[in-house]
Amino acid sequence: MKFSEIEREQWEELQPYLDTCLLPLTGMDGSEQPYEATEWLEKLRDLMDMIEIPFKGRVVTYPACHYTSGDRQFADMVVRLCESLKASGFKYVIAVTTRQELVFDTEAIDMWLAPNADLSLPAQTEVSGAVRSMWSGQAT
Repeated sequence: MKFSEIEREQWEELQPYLDTCLLPLTGMDGSEQPYEATEWLEKLRDLMDMIEIPFKGRVVTYPACHYTSGDRQFADMVVRLCESLKASGFKYVIAVTTRQELVFDTEAIDMWLAPNADLSLPAQTEVSGAVRSMWSGQAT
């Protein structure tokens, strides 16, 4: 479910069920040509679909963080954002990116979803299993 689909009047009723935030991190730096930006966003969409579609009704997708300079400031901003999302009521935050170099360790993010080392997308069964393991408190 997209953040924009939730009406103010619905949120209090839905919040107990929508406990997971999906945060897209595009990781573009502004030097991309239009066709490259399209390719990154299409791959990001494909990754997000692996969670959004099968887990609709439990996951809220927030707006994407599109641009980064690749430095520590971006990671710090993402951590603060995830901490704020949790403080606002989300129990879990899943960060999704198409760029492996953006993945970093932090307790603020419960799960990262990114392409495999060879840039292929992970299998749907692998992603679904990881999400279910996260929800059940098992390490992934």
